[in-house]
Amino acid sequence: MIESEFITWEAPDGDHPARRLSQRSYDAVSRKAKEEWLALFDDDALLEDPVGPSFFDPEAKGHRGKEGIAAFWDLAIAPVKEFRFTIRDSFANGNSCANIGTFSTVMEDGTLADTDLIATYVITDEGKIKSMRAHWEVERTLATVRKPS
Repeated sequence: MIESEFITWEAPDGDHPARRLSQRSYDAVSRKAKEEWLALFDDDALLEDPVGPSFFDPEAKGHRGKEGIAAFWDLAIAPVKEFRFTIRDSFANGNSCANIGTFSTVMEDGTLADTDLIATYVITDEGKIKSMRAHWEVERTLATVRKPS
């Protein structure tokens, strides 16, 4: 497990390649290390966050390839000042893992929000992320939006 003040790992932590890649992804996002994060993905990877239509992906096609995933970063990750990841459970088998947790965000103006989700990762034989799918509901996240006290 990567040591980070921004990642709280309460889940099983067996040494599994897909789980380790998911942890490296959270770590890179928490440090705002875009190029390092992009390097974790296969050239033809697919990112769906959230799965289905959303303000990040109105046509629900996902973000494909490094160019599409980089555009997702600019749209969804870059505007966030701080990410905190709390993973409460993790299931790793085959070439994939599913993590259950909460991604907490702080925006530049101090606005806070929590996204409860299940994030699934499928990896290639070469150890790159082939797909990342985050299952969460926009309305549930919006219901948590608050200003700092």
